[in-house]
Amino acid sequence: MVLLPVALSVTRPGTQAACQLAAYDLRMDRFDLVVIGAGVAGEAATHYARSKGASVAVIDRALFGGSCPFWACMPSKALLHAAAVHHAGGDYPWTKASDFRDYMINRTKTDEPDDSGHVASLEEAGATVIRGSATVAGAGRVRVGDRELAAGAVVLAIGSVSRVPDLPGLAEAHPWTNVEGTSARQLPRSLVILGGGPTGVELAQVYARYDVPVTLVHPRKRVHDKEHPRSSDLLGKALERDGVTLRLGARARRVRAGEGADGAHVVELGDDETAEGHEIMIAVGRDLPLDGLGLESIGVTPDRGRLSPDERLRIAENVYLAGDVAGPEMHTHLGHYTGEAVARIALGDGDYRPFLDAIPRATYTDPETASVGLLLDQAKERGIDAAEYTVDIGTSAKGYTVEAEGHCTIVVDRAERVLVGAFLAGPAVSEVIHECVLAIRSRVPLATLADTIHAFPTAARVLGTAFIDADRDLQAH
Repeated sequence: MVLLPVALSVTRPGTQAACQLAAYDLRMDRFDLVVIGAGVAGEAATHYARSKGASVAVIDRALFGGSCPFWACMPSKALLHAAAVHHAGGDYPWTKASDFRDYMINRTKTDEPDDSGHVASLEEAGATVIRGSATVAGAGRVRVGDRELAAGAVVLAIGSVSRVPDLPGLAEAHPWTNVEGTSARQLPRSLVILGGGPTGVELAQVYARYDVPVTLVHPRKRVHDKEHPRSSDLLGKALERDGVTLRLGARARRVRAGEGADGAHVVELGDDETAEGHEIMIAVGRDLPLDGLGLESIGVTPDRGRLSPDERLRIAENVYLAGDVAGPEMHTHLGHYTGEAVARIALGDGDYRPFLDAIPRATYTDPETASVGLLLDQAKERGIDAAEYTVDIGTSAKGYTVEAEGHCTIVVDRAERVLVGAFLAGPAVSEVIHECVLAIRSRVPLATLADTIHAFPTAARVLGTAFIDADRDLQAH
């Protein structure tokens, strides 16, 4: 237990957090920052605060490190790599892929990964690490079991959980979520995936490339439909080449567990159509674990399972959101960014505002997709005089040399002559997209982007051609 007198608080004298902290019962454990949730956002907030000398308690009821290193980003990317090598004819059977994945998530002797490295890192930074379920108990107070903590500020970095729809018969089929999908040690005999977003398409490709019959059910007319239609179309065709059966514009209505061929589960899609799989994986979105968090004690009521922070990611006095719960999207890199941002604000930098208009998105399928900013229609809806320009990667030197398809599509504000969106698909585009992130973040003039040298032959060079085409077109008009 760490007992810190008020005099040790690094919160700037005169701030509301410091005044509030001084009013607490002197017998209570006191911290400048109490972080609920030790995923990437909570870790980032903790490490930043400790680097500034603040006292921090960080609490989690599950794995320290969160989903990304154990059930999401790291295992899925490890499996995508193994599946790509196997698909190309390399020596990567599933047993080797499973062992590699287990190594990456530090899971060797049990089914549960070992998070001791994350705990050690936080403790070495000087944070107080607490395992347990935390509840906000009022302004500046957090309760964990029978222990109560006084906080100059509270950061809610609680992550998210897989949304499981209320489908008749689904529970009897014992469905997978991303946890089972990224941690299976045995290949399923067949698999139905409900949801064609990033998780659905990545794991569909993994299992299809290991010759598992995969059916992907998605209610929209194209997979990964929040991306540009060109990206979605390329990815859909690639999945079909890998053997995935796409059932687009279809929605699961009910499940008949074990009633299909050879004991497979039957998913009814309506109009007498069905899909069958020995396992069903749910990838239809994420929910926030807000129940029991004690938000009512600070006067906060969720709206349809979501919270609405202000521009400083605050929902109440000295209570901040970081990571998935903060939005506006759910990404590991965004969690890290908002974690550091709220720690910075909570510790006294009240003038700082996080910039959330240039969030990169990347999906690591083959082909990769990546994007940032606004689609053409979205830009026009905001009143922007927008235009779109596209260059094909498949007919470029990059496409020819690596035998790959793809595109670089940019959305430009014609009045301001700056980039407002970029949507890419093809080789290495998850790396290329960051030039566009910086361009939107800093409002780099289109003429400067067009006058920038890009190495040949790269996907970035194709992007550079899109900049040149757009700049020349605008100059001509």
